[in-house]
Amino acid sequence: MSLGSGSCSHSRLRARRVNLDQICAVRGQPDSCDSSAIGVLRRASRDDNGITCTRKGCLVVAHRDVAARRTLALVGPSAAGKTSLAEALLWKAGALGAPGSVEKGSTVSDWDPLEKRSLRSLNASLLHVEHGGIVTYLIDTPGAPDFLGQSLPALEAVESVAVVINATAGIEPMAVRMMEWARDRDRDRLVVVNRIDTPGADLAALVEQIQSAFGKECLPVNLPSGHGEAVLDCFWSRGSEGAQPDFGSVDSAHRALVEQVVEVDAAFVERYLNDGDVDPAELHAPLEQAMREGHLIPICFVSARTGAGVAELLDVIERLLPDATETNPPAFLQGEGDDARPIDAVPDPDRHVLAHVFKVTQDPYLGKLGVVRVHQGTITRDSQLYVGDSRRPFKVGHLFRLQGNKLVEVGKAVPGDICAIAKVDELHFDAVLHDAAEDAHIHLKPLQFPVPVHGLAIEPKRRADEQRLHEILQKLVSEDPCLRVENAAGTHETVVHGLGELHLRTLLYRLTEVHGCQVDTRPPRIAYRETVAAPAEGHHRHKKQTGGAGQFGEVFLRIEPLPRGAGYEFIDAVRGGAIPGNFMPAVEKGVRQAMDQGVIAGYPVVDLKVTVYDGKHHTVDSKEIAFVTAGRKALMAAVQAAQPSVLEPIVDVEIDVPEHNLGDITGDLASRRGQVTGTQSSTDGRLTILAQAPLSELASYQSRLNALTGGQGRYTLAFSHYEPVPPAVQADLMAQYRPKDE
Repeated sequence: MSLGSGSCSHSRLRARRVNLDQICAVRGQPDSCDSSAIGVLRRASRDDNGITCTRKGCLVVAHRDVAARRTLALVGPSAAGKTSLAEALLWKAGALGAPGSVEKGSTVSDWDPLEKRSLRSLNASLLHVEHGGIVTYLIDTPGAPDFLGQSLPALEAVESVAVVINATAGIEPMAVRMMEWARDRDRDRLVVVNRIDTPGADLAALVEQIQSAFGKECLPVNLPSGHGEAVLDCFWSRGSEGAQPDFGSVDSAHRALVEQVVEVDAAFVERYLNDGDVDPAELHAPLEQAMREGHLIPICFVSARTGAGVAELLDVIERLLPDATETNPPAFLQGEGDDARPIDAVPDPDRHVLAHVFKVTQDPYLGKLGVVRVHQGTITRDSQLYVGDSRRPFKVGHLFRLQGNKLVEVGKAVPGDICAIAKVDELHFDAVLHDAAEDAHIHLKPLQFPVPVHGLAIEPKRRADEQRLHEILQKLVSEDPCLRVENAAGTHETVVHGLGELHLRTLLYRLTEVHGCQVDTRPPRIAYRETVAAPAEGHHRHKKQTGGAGQFGEVFLRIEPLPRGAGYEFIDAVRGGAIPGNFMPAVEKGVRQAMDQGVIAGYPVVDLKVTVYDGKHHTVDSKEIAFVTAGRKALMAAVQAAQPSVLEPIVDVEIDVPEHNLGDITGDLASRRGQVTGTQSSTDGRLTILAQAPLSELASYQSRLNALTGGQGRYTLAFSHYEPVPPAVQADLMAQYRPKDE
């Protein structure tokens, strides 16, 4: 385990001092530095009025309310103990008389009945604590990859992200992915190792794994002691007298932390090299800078079960983590497309309002709830706010803080606050709220969500519920950006797409148990097509006599294949009135009916040119229905004689996996009639495999991908083209087809 020590660190600091000297020749005199050196030399100056914003180039003096806000998202894999940790933090801060239990269904976060039943988080849950004069907002996020639509938006609402790791499970794929996403969004990061009291947990080896996976900038700010029964501070007080850590040295950990922090500030480099140490109380500004720039990622040790390290973690949150004035600004853009330019939201409560909606939910009593992070200005009851580029403002009736599913009304929200606004139908996910007309075209840089590819066809058990089902699905989709509803024209199905089986099972639970809408489900039909490979002719005479006026119509037609994707072409080449012009639309209607219903396997016929060149009619018995029937059956006869074939959709597949899984994935694709078209390597030991494969072969592919990669693979699909199916597949499809009786 690397905690840093010795002459090597001092040599690095001396080299760092030379580099910093080049940036700013007048160390310790920020007012004399140019703007490029402000980030190196800034200090936090506290007084009775507030705290100076330490963002690079920001000269705003923040209100004390802003300086007293912390926001933290708890992210990471399932079973890491995020919900139990949130519960322990609430208890330690005095918000609870005793921590609840996931197993007993008594936690504040997991209030949903399905969460209690499944013993896992399914939603991002908002919590808050007030302790030591600081208001801390916690977002407890689900750990399953199926619920990234809940987890990822939390990153936009917070200054800091805590990646929670199970001490016995080690570095799991979800921890790696969330750390990457937090880094890409410029969030301050820390690692929280939970369950340190588990017998046999090798915490020293785990720290080495963390540093290997996330970088040497990951350093412990405390160390476990007494086999995980307590933790020893390594930054402020340097442990407790007589207590020994379970591994490492408190002094070595302290030295590594201080050296990592002072590296970002030339003045402190000088002092540290001369004096051998710097009082941690003086390191607030460079410490915030080091975390903001990713130069320091603290590691904290806790046991949510016993409470070991929880008070110390709360202290880290309040003393170490940034407020809104000390972090990287949110990625706001003004304008659209190529003309969009970055703008900074300044955490000043006296400016005009900028806030964004990062979560939408439906409250049974209050209707739609928009959960909002305030970045600039102050929102109060009766504020008039606009949603995006809307020209019509809405009035804020009530403001709430959230404590799980409980609402606590508040009078105002300032930068750094997370609040909920109720009963405003215009609110939607990712909406920007503002109170100034010039901010109409401001939006956040979009989050890159995984593409939902796991589909399920769904229909109501009662036809009378079709409209109600549509309305409920729209509500559920509005709450989750990784759910998508498609009305598939090719198969006439409503298909819901999610990130996995668990995601869709949760959707079905909400449909049936919460909204009382009973549905039938099945795998989505594959949108096969039929076509022909050669020209052919067809003929049919429809003659029916039932005692009175009969039915008569006769049609001769010719078909030819068109290039793939060309569609359909109908030509009237009849001469001499063999088929009167008023009956030709009926002939085409019959042709279209046959094409829509399919001929050999029951799938629509495509890429076909149809030429009607002759026919016969009867002055009394010819009717529209007769020519519809004649046209349909003539087309069917022609297709049967034109070397018909079934086409299947081929999709482009992009599969992101660790490099060592390349052979397994390519072999599996080959077994699914897939073809690899290329690979793209990245710098983090992963690669993207580009391939094409039949859509029919990729049903439940995520499950197979998880098995091959240990849960570290993900993929996306995009339609490419149609190709003929193999003869054996066509024979099976034809054998399954049962034409409708006349």
